[in-house]
Amino acid sequence: MSITYGVHALVWTGGWSEREARAALEATAEAGYDLVELAPIDPSGFDAAMTARLLAEHGLRASASLGLDESTDVSSEDPEVVARGRERLGQALRIVRDVGGDTLCGVIYSKLGKYAGPATERGRENSRETIARLADEAAASGIVLGIEFCNRYETNIVNTVAETLDYIAAVDRPNVVVHVDTYHMNIEERSFREAVHAAAAAGRLGYVHVGESHRGALGTGTVPWEEFFTALRDVGYDGTVTFESFSSRVVHPTLSNSLAIWRDLWSDNRALARDALAFVKAGLER
Repeated sequence: MSITYGVHALVWTGGWSEREARAALEATAEAGYDLVELAPIDPSGFDAAMTARLLAEHGLRASASLGLDESTDVSSEDPEVVARGRERLGQALRIVRDVGGDTLCGVIYSKLGKYAGPATERGRENSRETIARLADEAAASGIVLGIEFCNRYETNIVNTVAETLDYIAAVDRPNVVVHVDTYHMNIEERSFREAVHAAAAAGRLGYVHVGESHRGALGTGTVPWEEFFTALRDVGYDGTVTFESFSSRVVHPTLSNSLAIWRDLWSDNRALARDALAFVKAGLER
């Protein structure tokens, strides 16, 4: 297995000015990671050229993830909302291309937030059509789209691997993959092993987030890590594994509220990141 080890940018900073980006990338490299997962939630103001320069300076790769909001929800029945969402996703995709990345992932198929009811069929179709179009554009730049299924409180489109595989089958594009996240799996899946094996058997296991049940330090919550790491080893997963953790010590203007990050789960992000990398490597490199 040849894993690419990543860390989410929000472990380091809530903004992305040149000063903040340089500090985040320096910390990423010093901690021993290969990749940083960028968070261009509002991609219109993201400086891709500066980011590409700093990534090259520090010898790092990049992916990007985001979640849509009420005004850009591509699973909406409102054509204007869907159009705004498609424009935002297109901007994010071009950022990935311009920084030399190969993956755009996250909640790119709906808003990130609780819905008052189940998704409508028209909303689901708008979502699937959006991802199909985006996948075609992404393919031209060799970019993969990762569909991150989330818990029931953060989307009503896909909450499990099985639902995500059905969604991807309907989209029917080869560069659309399952993005698994242990935080969400811990809420929604019956079995980590079965979920990982199902995604791998379908040939769609493409991106991994490792996050603890309380979003803090790995190994201090209720995620069944041995089961999860064993499943990844069993299927020979050799893609990206990105550590994701949030604390109110690092605040993003919108995402911190969307994810309900109300308390300090850690204060020393450098120690947190170093320990997380060692924890994941110990679980996977056996």
